[in-house]
Amino acid sequence: MNRVSGTFTITGGDEQTISDAEGEFRLTRVGGTQRFEGGIIGDGAVDWVMAYAPDRSARFLGFQRVAGSIGGRAGTFVMESTGFHDGRTSVGTWRIVPNSGTGALAGIGGHGSFEAPGGAIVTYELEYDFG
Repeated sequence: MNRVSGTFTITGGDEQTISDAEGEFRLTRVGGTQRFEGGIIGDGAVDWVMAYAPDRSARFLGFQRVAGSIGGRAGTFVMESTGFHDGRTSVGTWRIVPNSGTGALAGIGGHGSFEAPGGAIVTYELEYDFG
């Protein structure tokens, strides 16, 4: 496995309410864009579904598409994303969707994690290989 790390900057986003009934979890859809630096160079786009508890914490899941390069190889790939937001900080994990790699990233697989301590800059790690 190869390992890369770096940051991505959130460059845009919006949140739309799906369901917000009193006494229930609030569900929203969040779309966003990112700019990756470090071991991944490129741009990302993500769609998450958020489930907010009354205490404002949330669980989220979604898919994130990355277009760029890793280790000098360019293409695109998609990652499944799951995580938790405690009201201030978000932490999550990624798993590269099998067979989602294109171009020189065809065959990529792996997993990683990210942490967003608040604000637009997020740190990440990704372990990957070409199976």
